[in-house]
Amino acid sequence: MNIQSLIDGYEKFKNVKFKKYENRFIDLVENGQRPKVLFIACSDSRVNPSLITNSNPGELFILRNIGNFVPPFSPDDDFHATAAGIEYAVNVLKVSDIIVCGHSNCGAIESLYADISSKDMPHVKKWLELGDKAKEHVLKNLDSAVSKDEKLETTEKISILFQMENLLTYPRVKELVEDGELFIRGWYYKIKSGELEYYCDNQREFKSLES
Repeated sequence: MNIQSLIDGYEKFKNVKFKKYENRFIDLVENGQRPKVLFIACSDSRVNPSLITNSNPGELFILRNIGNFVPPFSPDDDFHATAAGIEYAVNVLKVSDIIVCGHSNCGAIESLYADISSKDMPHVKKWLELGDKAKEHVLKNLDSAVSKDEKLETTEKISILFQMENLLTYPRVKELVEDGELFIRGWYYKIKSGELEYYCDNQREFKSLES
């Protein structure tokens, strides 16, 4: 895909898809957005939250970053973009659910096991520290004889759980969860098959989202 194909795509959107949702866009402008779900996903180009969930404009408030990481609450730290999005979704939009959605074949998770150059990618190296706990957990608890693919998939899933824990370091998030007004959910998307799994607290494992 090049720039011209993006321009062509815009023309198709404006002439076809926009007209389909035109009244909805007018309503969203006049009455504001009212999404009930904050969807935290990876920046990976193969992961499209609206496509995966078949959501319409205005239904998801989406935060995307490398690795679908959630920095712990720390007003004096540098990771303000994701933190600000979480605060806005909870305090202004008053979402009822937060979904942390990891995925298969995640480059960020694979990079946890690689040597990242501080010179060429200092921001990436710093950001990936948010996945260190997941990596350390896997290295400590997973048999070293398992395949690379199994190690990476396990890390992808364990990372989701650590990001969910980090959400609870936000005072308002913790308060709303304890009051039963906000729910935190962990999802795992398999790119190759299109399958979604969710984390089941009772069984402490990821299970198919399909009924």
